[in-house]
Amino acid sequence: MHGTLNQEKQSAANAAFAPSAQKKSLKLVLYAGLLLLLLVFGEHLSRNSLLPALAPRVDGTSNSFFVNSFSVLQRVDAKLCRALGCLDRAVSDFAAWKITSATLSPENAREGLKSVANQSMLQVEIQNRLAITVLPPNLEITLTDAEESEIKSLQFTPQEWLPKTWQETHPDFFKKGVPSGELLQIELPISLPPNAAGYRVRVLYP
Repeated sequence: MHGTLNQEKQSAANAAFAPSAQKKSLKLVLYAGLLLLLLVFGEHLSRNSLLPALAPRVDGTSNSFFVNSFSVLQRVDAKLCRALGCLDRAVSDFAAWKITSATLSPENAREGLKSVANQSMLQVEIQNRLAITVLPPNLEITLTDAEESEIKSLQFTPQEWLPKTWQETHPDFFKKGVPSGELLQIELPISLPPNAAGYRVRVLYP
């Protein structure tokens, strides 16, 4: 057996189905918009913890896709800050800092270690390798003897180890931090104990 639906009844059924489908589509659009709005405000409210956690490295060790994606996120974040306002503060992060080189040499090459004061110059190259600004840490230099036992420890605050010329051009570095990718070359005079045979350099936050 078979039959045909009356033309008028079929038209009525189609007419009833159309508003139902439109309502479902409208609900999906509203849900998607609400979810996007929540994500945007969630990012804005948690930006000071979210951005450091997501920040890739700019020294070539991070995937280029993540670096580019984070750059887009930063542009969106900057627009949100202009529109809604935000508390933009630098963070403290040990992982940001990479000591690319460290050399301890006599300040007077001819006198060398025969100098009475045993004065030497520590040359350090250090970089902020995260894609965000980071507060400068303290530098700690540990001097060791021939058996690698610690004999002396020295600490330098950011005001002491950051180059004076750099501080002059970045007067608000304690608030704004050190820019992403910044490579700093510093020289620190150090008086070595007579039995000093080695050294270690590390960063720390008080």
